[in-house]
Amino acid sequence: MAAKLSGSGGGKYHVEANSDINVTPFVDIMLVLLIIFMVAAPLATVSVPVTLPRAVAPPQQNPPKPVFISIQNDGDVFIGDFRTDIGSIGSDLTAQIGRRNPAEERIFIRADQQTRYGDFMQVMNALQDNGFYSVALVGEDQSS
Repeated sequence: MAAKLSGSGGGKYHVEANSDINVTPFVDIMLVLLIIFMVAAPLATVSVPVTLPRAVAPPQQNPPKPVFISIQNDGDVFIGDFRTDIGSIGSDLTAQIGRRNPAEERIFIRADQQTRYGDFMQVMNALQDNGFYSVALVGEDQSS
C-alpha cells in the first residue's frame, strides 16, 4: 500500500492512504511470459518427417450375447430363461455358448437377495469345474 506524503489538509505528518493498485509490473510480467511461451511452443513440436504406414484394422465382430445364470432363493438355477440343475450346468452352458472358448467367456450371475451361500458356491464350483473362470456378479443399482 502506498502513502501520499504531500497534499492538502492535515499537518506536517498527516498521511493520506492511496488504495489504487499499480498493475504495470503485473502486465510487464504477463507480456514477458507470453513472449517466452510464443517462442517455446514451436520448439516443442516434432519436426522430423516420417512417412507413417496406413493402419487398416479389420472390422470387429459384435460381442457375443451375454450369458446370465440366475439363482433363486429356493435354489433353482436358470441359464437365461431355461431351468437347469447343478449337475448339468456345464453341458448346458457349453451348448449355449457354442464353439467359443469357455475360459474366455464371461458369465454373469444374478442371485436373489435371500439365496443361500451354499447354493451360490455350488454354482461357482460347477462353473470352475467346467472351465468357466470369468464370472461377474450382477447387482441392482440403488443410486436413483
